Amino acid sequence: MLNNKNLLIFILATGVFSILNTEMGFIGILPYIAERYDVTIVHAGLLISLFALGVAVAGPTMPLVFSRFNRKYIMLLVLGVFTVCNTISVFAEDFNLLLVVRVLPAFLHPVYCSMAFTVAAALAGAKDAPKAVAKINIGVSAGMVVGVPISNFLAENISLTASMSFFAITTFLVMLATAFLVPSMPAEGRLAYGEQLAVLKKPMVWASIFAVIFLNGSVFGVFNYLAEYLASVSGLSPTLVSLLLFVYGLCNIFGSMIAGNLLSSRPIGTVKIFPFFLGAVYLLFLLGGNAFPLVAVLTVFWGLLAGINANINQYWLSHAAPEAPDFANGLFLTAANLGCMAGTAISGMFIEAWGTEYVVCGGLVFIVAAGIIFWSQCHKGSMNLALIPANEPV
Repeated sequence: MLNNKNLLIFILATGVFSILNTEMGFIGILPYIAERYDVTIVHAGLLISLFALGVAVAGPTMPLVFSRFNRKYIMLLVLGVFTVCNTISVFAEDFNLLLVVRVLPAFLHPVYCSMAFTVAAALAGAKDAPKAVAKINIGVSAGMVVGVPISNFLAENISLTASMSFFAITTFLVMLATAFLVPSMPAEGRLAYGEQLAVLKKPMVWASIFAVIFLNGSVFGVFNYLAEYLASVSGLSPTLVSLLLFVYGLCNIFGSMIAGNLLSSRPIGTVKIFPFFLGAVYLLFLLGGNAFPLVAVLTVFWGLLAGINANINQYWLSHAAPEAPDFANGLFLTAANLGCMAGTAISGMFIEAWGTEYVVCGGLVFIVAAGIIFWSQCHKGSMNLALIPANEPV
């Protein structure tokens, strides 16, 4: 069994990568799926949207249900379900069957990810918890960055079957590593379900939920239209668009690394200043979105901020309800997915009303809303207490 904390956190991060790879990788193969199953691209898009909906629905409930069981066995269960469903997807000849085996594991997605955040933080201790959580978020970012181009490359150069097999092989390998290397992790200090649900009585928890919704909506509401923005507003070639999207993803990873240090050393200052930096990036996009050098620089900086954003989101909610970490992380995943859906819808409304160049207005609306919530909590004093790690003096 494995006793090295860093290696254990690495396995957890790899597990998160395999799950996010399964979730996001389908984006890169939707045209091939539409062609194989003779459905429209919009119909094929249900494989993405229904998966996200499943994660959002399961976020606050499934981690709560499984919080009382041995975490190693639950992680094996989740990875096993993903592996089986991914394997069936490889050979599925009917689109409806593909849709079913695609959506089923989505309900277990929050279980593994929330436990990975909780275990990593517990292993590192209160002082270094943000750094450990940042490593898990690197797995999230890598899954989003690597999954799409690899799945697309395999489908284009080998076959759709090879591409979908990649998802199954990845989760299977992590399942083997978990089975043979991860020690038993019984749930300690088990809380009754009612005690965990009681955190919803705290105003700070609800403030954090809405803040996460608005922050994530601000980032992903704009990002989901970034390819179209770079092509139609900035006038970049398809090659440059792909390159900048990849660079943006890599910067997410570096942003997570930076966030781990910032939230460990100066959490209050980091969270206070973040909305201003993100808002400034969107304003510069609005003013100079058609100038390539500026757009390239802004994309890099925005990618770093997006990586920091993911860590801030998890940090807010986990510190708002430290007595129920699995449930809090489930709430984080739900709020993040709801923010993504809401941000995409609002930013889309700006595109329909004024044009693609104004997509960043949706991001500005959401970041202002998040800033208002945060500063109101700071004024009351409750946010300050929630953001100070347990070993820091108040």
